[in-house]
Amino acid sequence: MPEGLIVKALSGYYYVLPQPAEAQAGAAAETIQCRARGLFKKQHISPLVGDRVSYELTDNGEGTVVAIEPRATELIRPPIANVDTAVLVFSVVEPNLSLQLLDKFLVHTEQARLDTIVVLTKTDLAGPEENEAAEAAAGLYRAIGYPVVTTSARKGEGVGRVKELLAGRIAVFSGQSGVGKSSLLNAIMPGLALSTNAISHRLGRGKHTTRHVELIAQPGGGWIADTPGFSQLDFQQLEAGDLGGCFKEMRELAPGCRFRGCQHEREPGCKVIGAASAGQVARTRYEHYLQFLTEIKDRKRRY
Repeated sequence: MPEGLIVKALSGYYYVLPQPAEAQAGAAAETIQCRARGLFKKQHISPLVGDRVSYELTDNGEGTVVAIEPRATELIRPPIANVDTAVLVFSVVEPNLSLQLLDKFLVHTEQARLDTIVVLTKTDLAGPEENEAAEAAAGLYRAIGYPVVTTSARKGEGVGRVKELLAGRIAVFSGQSGVGKSSLLNAIMPGLALSTNAISHRLGRGKHTTRHVELIAQPGGGWIADTPGFSQLDFQQLEAGDLGGCFKEMRELAPGCRFRGCQHEREPGCKVIGAASAGQVARTRYEHYLQFLTEIKDRKRRY
């Protein structure tokens, strides 16, 4: 039975790249348009972009996905499987950089156990004050352990560094709408010509320019995914006791806390609280942790 990789999902169809072509990063291969086997619906399973699957060819030249291999990773929003790297794209201006939203994205990528690269865009549109704030933020997150690249897709600045970090990876691009994900991808892969839209100055945000999830072969090997932009995330899949483990610097300190299961809120002998008071954990990071913890606990009380 032939096997392959789902590289696009659209309107109930799954576009499967046959395995031999997949090994060559899909340079010029044709995909097989497939429907999913009815059994998946009964089992409450949906194939995802990134799934490695077995399929059967039908008489009309299309196919049917009949089996899905176990997934190494799975994201709910965007819906994609088997990625190993998340690229979080945030603009310096238009919309302005939000560290609170960046930390929320980082919680989700840590929970999914993905390596994460932070890319700050639109440096060419920012003034000295905004670029200074962006450099301070870049230093903060590099100190925590995240690769951070500041870029200008228009000028080509930082694009080469992003390419280096993505080589051989299966990466998903995510971030707030209007931050320049499609522009960055166009700069990384000239000729891709993904749709881009200008920012609405009245609303302060961009329109969604990507309508579906799709894997795109990197010329140097590996895959990247352009995903629909989204601006809100929730913590439906996260328990209060697990939140601290999604902050790298807190995860390293937690074993030294006096109490097992410490939530780093008011407990005596908490190493995280002590480090935050001493400036060893960034004030913004600890404040955002407390905000997210309250959000999770409030959700539990409502239900």
